[in-house]
Amino acid sequence: MMRKINVLTFVTLDGVMQGPGGPTEDTSGNFTYGGWVVPYFDEALGQEMAEQMSKPFDLLLGRKTFEIFASYWPHHQEEGPGINNATKYVASNTLTQHEWQKSVFLSGNVAGEIKKLKEQEGPDLQVHGSSNLIQTLLQHDLVDEFWLKIFPVTIGRGKRLFENGTIPAAYTLVDSKTSPSGVIIATLRRAGEFQTGEVPA
Repeated sequence: MMRKINVLTFVTLDGVMQGPGGPTEDTSGNFTYGGWVVPYFDEALGQEMAEQMSKPFDLLLGRKTFEIFASYWPHHQEEGPGINNATKYVASNTLTQHEWQKSVFLSGNVAGEIKKLKEQEGPDLQVHGSSNLIQTLLQHDLVDEFWLKIFPVTIGRGKRLFENGTIPAAYTLVDSKTSPSGVIIATLRRAGEFQTGEVPA
């Protein structure tokens, strides 16, 4: 049985996923709107995240997200046992080793390496952040599910979830709910071929 790749993303109504957690998280491209999830991050959303990360999983991360995680989670073992115990697969052509336990680095043909990972035995793979890596996953049709948290804000600029890697694809909405603060929590599963039609005249 193949491992699934599940992309967990905080995203604005206009598709921006950059810098959700704080003003200094990702300022590339002179992005100055970091921390946009904070006013809406209520207890229900925290419980949803805890539930999604309570099952066994490994992590598939881009280099920048890995470095953000590695600066925090090893020093907070009690907060993130799942993250610390997971094998961290990191797509990077520049970083090849790290002291954080269970870190494995993928380079060269990253899409090919990820396809091999999917075919191995093991827990499903969760992708957090990693906007550049997500474009590679989309381009090669490697995402099985999106676990989206859609926030009721627009920003107008910044890195977007569906950007350069996006190909025509169909998805099925398998679960949805709304938090008290108005965040839409939606799970979408990859489903067959993209189709078009014509509205009757």
